Amino acid sequence: MFDITTSGELLAEFMAEARNQRFDAAGRFHGPFASGAPAIFASQAARMGARVAYAGRVGDDGFGDLIVARLRDDGIDVGAVQRDAERPTGSAFVSYQADGSRRFIFNLAHSAAGQQTLDEDQLERLAACRYCHVMGSSLSSPAAIDIVRRLVARVRANGGRISFDPNVRDELIERPGVREALLELVAGCDIFLPSDADLEWLAVAGEDMDASVARLMAEHRMSLLVLKRAAAGCRAYTASEVIEVPGLSVEEVDPTGAGDCFGGALIAALAAGRELHQALRLANAAGAHAVTVLGPMEGCSDLATLEQRLAAAGETQ
Repeated sequence: MFDITTSGELLAEFMAEARNQRFDAAGRFHGPFASGAPAIFASQAARMGARVAYAGRVGDDGFGDLIVARLRDDGIDVGAVQRDAERPTGSAFVSYQADGSRRFIFNLAHSAAGQQTLDEDQLERLAACRYCHVMGSSLSSPAAIDIVRRLVARVRANGGRISFDPNVRDELIERPGVREALLELVAGCDIFLPSDADLEWLAVAGEDMDASVARLMAEHRMSLLVLKRAAAGCRAYTASEVIEVPGLSVEEVDPTGAGDCFGGALIAALAAGRELHQALRLANAAGAHAVTVLGPMEGCSDLATLEQRLAAAGETQ
């Protein structure tokens, strides 16, 4: 049995060297880096010792080789990572702006990532897990949504728990079926990992953050809601308590993947049997460490690194 399974986009990412770099003019890019939000999550969880399995699809090309090798090196089971001889591996180009925002060009829908399938044997194998993690970015098409729904249903039937990071993106939620799938997962997950922006998207008129959290937990099955607050740390809500954990002070190099590392560390720590407050501190440390390194998966860290981060900040587990 796996501790954690996840499914979704795998891509090669290229990162602009200069701030405000344009896509309609020549410029320098760093990369390729193995990437994809669920892949970053999986890498972080596996590096902390969790038994992780991944389902996805890459091309039969150098980018695909890079990604599969990275997943394997991190200890992730890639038995359900398919190779596509007809389509290239997905890709993304990102440019950071002076205000901290990012601009992207993606090639996913027409890449190998957009052709992912999941047969019954793969489904049964992946569903033998304690936690199934879903990223909102993986709900990019009707076919992708179907894969997630089937996996979630089978994991639930097997007694596993569902964690969900909505990662709401404006360019996704207007696609057919995406909004409905997001809301379905909010209603059906056991552990919910929104950002402030995600909560704003889910709020009803006149509702503040605390009211949104109270309503979501009252209306749905989630037993744990962890609000990701970037540099400010996190706030966890259960039926009986609220736990506030401040962030760690670090010098930011690249924020890509920090939230995914946070989630990977949190679920891995819970799967390892750690108390919630310990898991939250490790998750904060993982997110903080991630932003100190250039590259989406380059900042994933092992348990020893996170413990060193916490010790340096004067925190104990």
